[in-house]
Amino acid sequence: MDHGQENITVVDENGNEQLCNVLFTFESEEFGKSYVLYYPVGAEEDEEEEIEIHASSFTPNEAGEDGDLLPVETDAEWDMIEEMLNTFLAEEDED
Repeated sequence: MDHGQENITVVDENGNEQLCNVLFTFESEEFGKSYVLYYPVGAEEDEEEEIEIHASSFTPNEAGEDGDLLPVETDAEWDMIEEMLNTFLAEEDED
């Protein structure tokens, strides 16, 4: 995946591929990683259910392309991601 990409394919723990929409990506100097927030394609069409937003970290490779998605491991990272998401959603509401 790369920073300009709108969709990513995520493989779940059962080996099923799921196409997801990229909400946004950002870099954290504090943790020295990049992060991507995404949700399953089609989720926004079901208005009764709240969209479940997923987050993963990744490390860009030397070509500037992003490497494998990695799980977010610490509570501190989750707190930071939640803050970024809340800021992003607040900005979206203003538009």
